[in-house]
Amino acid sequence: MKPFFVFSGQGAQTVGMGKDLAAACPEARAFFEEADSVLGYDQSSIIFDGPVEKLTESRFCQPSIYTMSCAALAAFRVKFPDVKPVACAGLSLGEYGALYAGGAFRFADGLRLLARRAELMDAACRSTSGGMASVLGGDPAAIREVCAECGIDVANYNSPGQIVISGEKSKLAAAVDALKARGMRKVILLNVAGAFHSRLMKPAGDALVNVLATAPIELPSVPVYHNFTAAPAKDLTELRNNLASQVAGSVRWEECVRAMVAAGGDTMIEFGPGNVLTGLLRRTLPEIRGINVNSVETLDAIEL
Repeated sequence: MKPFFVFSGQGAQTVGMGKDLAAACPEARAFFEEADSVLGYDQSSIIFDGPVEKLTESRFCQPSIYTMSCAALAAFRVKFPDVKPVACAGLSLGEYGALYAGGAFRFADGLRLLARRAELMDAACRSTSGGMASVLGGDPAAIREVCAECGIDVANYNSPGQIVISGEKSKLAAAVDALKARGMRKVILLNVAGAFHSRLMKPAGDALVNVLATAPIELPSVPVYHNFTAAPAKDLTELRNNLASQVAGSVRWEECVRAMVAAGGDTMIEFGPGNVLTGLLRRTLPEIRGINVNSVETLDAIEL
């Protein structure tokens, strides 16, 4: 088996995520405890007890998903200490979990980085009026054309037949109408705080450059496929640029998955809440096995 590890993105969060792992596995529990200490507030209670409105806020949500995902990885490593990934990747904020798994930074350093990213993105959301919509079954070239005409952006290339668009709300509404006029009837507005991975997030990405410049980061020992390029970074300058650029850039998730499989990966293991990435895998490469690690039950069910 040649597994590649992937990490959940924003939107997968649920109140109580990882609580059973923390109760059952001291190694997993240690991540929640360390996060509380690093962040200076009781993140664990927000994750375990909510309220959901608070957990959904970007400034709490992003560090929470990262913490829970790393805790799930820790519990997996206890059970399967000899299983090493051939590659890693993560959806948007999940890229930080992938970099941690690949050895680019310590958990606490990644958490500090991600917490700052979340604050910057939260500020960008509050200063703009943005939204997102999922386009199902549309032609990518036609979607890009409509986005360009309406002044919005493609946020995510998730899988064949699933593209997410993002931008200022009135322009997004115009794009939705234009897509439907072209015969794309399945265009669904998403319940999100802002226009993630669009030009409206550029101030957050620009501000993150200075944060990344002094952050303790190394080139990972395991190839990490970046959202911005769908490839591993060749050096630290490119790695930092990828992290800053992905805030306002398109998430090329389908390309990342295909590239990791082309590089030899034959089993995808998803760490973090939910099973969004496993679902996208079924639509992209259904012949590749997908495994979730998000609870004691899912961990116990794994046979490798």
